[in-house]
Amino acid sequence: MTQTPTAPNGTPGEARAHFAVPAKHPMVTVLGSGDSLLRVIEHAFPDVDIHVRGNEVSAVGDAREVALIQRLFDEMMLVLRTGQPMTEDAVERSIAMLKATENGEGAEETPAEVLTQNILSSRGRTIRPKTLNQKRYVDAIDKHTIVFGIGPAGTGKTYLAMAKAVQALQSKQVTRIILTRPAVEAGERLGFLPGTLYEKIDPYLRPLYDALHDMLDPDSIPKLMANGTIEVAPLAYMRGRSQPVFTNVLTPDGWRPIGSLEVGDLVIGSNGEPTPVLGVYPQGERDIYRVSAQDGSWTLCCGEHLWTVRTRDDARRNKPWRVLETQDMIGNLRAAHARRYELPLLTAPVAMPEREVPMDPYALGLLLGDGCLTGSTTPTFSTEDPELAKELEAVLPGVSVRAKGGPDYVLNRVSAPGDVITLENPVTRVLRQLDLLGTRSHSKFVPDDYLQNTAEVRLAVLQGLLDSDGGPVTQKDRTCRIQYSTASIALRDDVIALVQSLGGVAYTRRRAAEGRPQGTALGKHRHDSHVVDIRLPEGIEPFRLARKRDAYHAAGGGGRPMRFIDSIEPAGREETVCIQVAAEDSLYVTQDYLLTHNTLNDAFIILDEAQNTNPEQMKMFLTRLGFDSKIVITGDITQVDLPGGVKSGLRQVRDILDGVPDVHFSTLTSQDVVRHRLVGRIVDAYEKYDSANEQRTGRNGK
Repeated sequence: MTQTPTAPNGTPGEARAHFAVPAKHPMVTVLGSGDSLLRVIEHAFPDVDIHVRGNEVSAVGDAREVALIQRLFDEMMLVLRTGQPMTEDAVERSIAMLKATENGEGAEETPAEVLTQNILSSRGRTIRPKTLNQKRYVDAIDKHTIVFGIGPAGTGKTYLAMAKAVQALQSKQVTRIILTRPAVEAGERLGFLPGTLYEKIDPYLRPLYDALHDMLDPDSIPKLMANGTIEVAPLAYMRGRSQPVFTNVLTPDGWRPIGSLEVGDLVIGSNGEPTPVLGVYPQGERDIYRVSAQDGSWTLCCGEHLWTVRTRDDARRNKPWRVLETQDMIGNLRAAHARRYELPLLTAPVAMPEREVPMDPYALGLLLGDGCLTGSTTPTFSTEDPELAKELEAVLPGVSVRAKGGPDYVLNRVSAPGDVITLENPVTRVLRQLDLLGTRSHSKFVPDDYLQNTAEVRLAVLQGLLDSDGGPVTQKDRTCRIQYSTASIALRDDVIALVQSLGGVAYTRRRAAEGRPQGTALGKHRHDSHVVDIRLPEGIEPFRLARKRDAYHAAGGGGRPMRFIDSIEPAGREETVCIQVAAEDSLYVTQDYLLTHNTLNDAFIILDEAQNTNPEQMKMFLTRLGFDSKIVITGDITQVDLPGGVKSGLRQVRDILDGVPDVHFSTLTSQDVVRHRLVGRIVDAYEKYDSANEQRTGRNGK
């Protein structure tokens, strides 16, 4: 859009400006259907004459207001360029933001920045903040561990928090979403209501369900709730059942939270085989500790928790493993400079049910390592080892691997008589099916159907990755370790999971892209490299490529993988739960494939309608925060439904936590109401009435 301000027309303080709208933007998108957007602007600036002729808009009036209109049209065009339509509501909010900035009350954010910040896209609909305060609320959720969203109904507090939770789950920032709200309308005495548990709590949790259905495929929600990935429950049921330690426990069907386990459920034992749960025992609130191993794995447990460990002397003298309490090891973790306590590892790869996969797992590993999967061209594979190209062709039916020149090979579809030329390349079709088409070096990952499959499938994927992007590292007088590098954080984590599921250990470190040497043909590194050092158990063959396999065995193999306790640190107080399993050694697989008990997994927790919690409930809820978790608490302090004389925990908590690092309070007002415009006016009217009533009460001394 071009702007042509002209000199004043003889009237002090008067200015004229012309705006030319580019032809690619129809005027109806700028002015609105029936000039509805233009009328909003004219109503906001009644002293400015605005005229439209063709694709030109002119404004004559007060210089400051004309300048604001110029900025408004600039912001509108920025929004329209993103493909997002302007609405009357968006124009009104843009004008309000610009006027606030003009009066020195605004901020750095522009209307276009607020209106084009996408949070989540689902089924053709994009969720984004609509006001400045909503944008600041969303930004605070990204930056802080605990965020309070306080404001009247209709300001999007819960809806935006839910969108951020789903976004975090989809991007694997968290592994669990927990949604809760107090059911004070029934006095939390839900047992007296007819029907099943879910029928009883449904009326109180319906807004949360509705938001979930807006953001996720409705068919996927029951599955996510069944496996514990999403949990929705009233606060009354979280005290004893849903706020224990949310441990990720490995079962034959994948990971499940410990709180969802029942007697008779199967978990994976130290031998990699399923073992039944014999008992589930809530332990109440206890002091807990973070126990970390030297490879970066960690878990939480109480001070009395039992650990199976052994020292170097125990191993040298062939003594049996000993059992110690956590508190017995604190302050005694080192023997000279060496770590004292070794932890047990899986004695065999984890046994998981076989899943059907659309591509040979070894071929998938090779393509994830050295394949070009962008989808912009026919899939290619780069290697200096012709042996890998031949193997790739052997395991990809209907595909020929043709040398292109140098290390590059093209994966062409093998055409048959009568084939249609437009048939899709088989590799491209499978990559699309696995959601890998379009991934690049920094965004590749191993699909879940391969991660949670038989040991043979998992090992084949790992072998393909190591044959392409890994290799043996030999050192004099030391056993050989395996090293793998990738630019993808997700692929790094998937490789670690594959290694650990086979009974190995993996250490990771990051090599920054900046300043790292690179071949001249490739230019500068764009992404950091994540290096994984791997040790696998004896009998697990890491390579199929002859030269790497021979070098690995010539160096004596990889040596025995080991894990040692590195640190034990206080981690507050928590409700804990213990499970008993039928395994002879009482061990089962938990987070990071540790053989231990009780841990909090990372979760995104939303407490809705928090104004209806009492102070004790609020404290209980906040102290359940675990490592790598995030809490968003929403509520309206003007709509407390608690019985008379009971103080709202939401009203009190600001006085207690205001100023505490990593805790943020976001306040939304009637100006942030995104429902019907009348809702905002109703909120303002009630606030005005309450304020006047308080003043009258104060004057009368009542």
